[in-house]
Amino acid sequence: MIPAARVQASIEILDEILAGKPVEKALTNWARRRRFAGSKDRAAVRDHVFDALRCKRSFAALGGAETGRGLMIGAVRASGEALDGIFTGARHAPGVLAADEARRDFVTEAEQYDIPEWLWPRFQSSLGGQAVEVAEALRHRAPVHLRVNLIKIDIAGAIAALDAEGIKAVVHPTCDTALEVTDGARKIAMSKAYTEGLVELQDAASQAVVAALDLKPGMRVLDYCAGGGGKSLALAAHQGVDVFAHDVNSARMRDLPARAERAGARVTLLSTSELAGQAPFDVVLVDAPCSGSGSWRRAPAGKWALTENRLQELGEIQFGILDKLTSMTASGGVLAYATCSILDDENGCVVDRFLQTNTDWSERLRKTWLVSHGTDGFFAAHLTQ
Repeated sequence: MIPAARVQASIEILDEILAGKPVEKALTNWARRRRFAGSKDRAAVRDHVFDALRCKRSFAALGGAETGRGLMIGAVRASGEALDGIFTGARHAPGVLAADEARRDFVTEAEQYDIPEWLWPRFQSSLGGQAVEVAEALRHRAPVHLRVNLIKIDIAGAIAALDAEGIKAVVHPTCDTALEVTDGARKIAMSKAYTEGLVELQDAASQAVVAALDLKPGMRVLDYCAGGGGKSLALAAHQGVDVFAHDVNSARMRDLPARAERAGARVTLLSTSELAGQAPFDVVLVDAPCSGSGSWRRAPAGKWALTENRLQELGEIQFGILDKLTSMTASGGVLAYATCSILDDENGCVVDRFLQTNTDWSERLRKTWLVSHGTDGFFAAHLTQ
């Protein structure tokens, strides 16, 4: 596919997404319809679509309309590339620009930095003087991070194993187990280093949330909202720690046993009905359901789907989970609350409310990782009785 054809394909996919179709479904349907497209074409179109979704408001202003075509006009203008080399009207290329497809000035900071208008005041309140820097970071693609599985290999060995397969990685300063891939990221899934469990795909801040826990041999640790199990595996890499994983939707954990076997890790899956019989735990880690605002680079549709009502609902859900887990945490143990959110509504406000309601509990640690520092945005607080 020529570059112009990739842009036209992106326009068609974006129109479907803007009409309500889920992002991955729209991309998959296009790929099935266009079987002639090679892997590089599919990757390029995917990149175009995700870039446009990350920057939907600013690209719509630059392109003159919030349509697939408007977003891609805005994308080309933002890149500095010549529009007349792409919008040619030739076969498979988008049509030439009309006189009314002009850029316009940004009306607000929220539009310029691609944040929903209603959210911008909360965004600024949560992040203070770093709001613009964080919003700008969310407009760009996330880096690829790996967790070195210390059960099987050390940092230097993992870097060498990846290098032997054409994947370049360097140590990431956020966590001792974290690597950032600088070249060859698309080779990871098929690499021996990955398939043999030497490394796992996991953001450095997500790893740091686990590393911040003072884990010791003999501890019983519950990953309450385990999802796919990334944090469960990171927990299980600590020698002598007995790890249990639970998720209210057990289907989310369906791949965890195979992942644990590949990693040489031991994780016991618990259904909701089994939790009470295994409690209490020395550490309960809850990566609570949240807006995902810290990972909007990876899932940009979530930025535009979030509403004020949904944010309030999430706060209630988060508080309810914390309150329920007090009975599952051993006396003197740690209830570790985490989110991949950068909004105070889901972080400090929830923890403060919990402490005001549960006066016999105290806070040992409160830490935030920001997108602008080279990771996903995360929050963690350690609570103890």
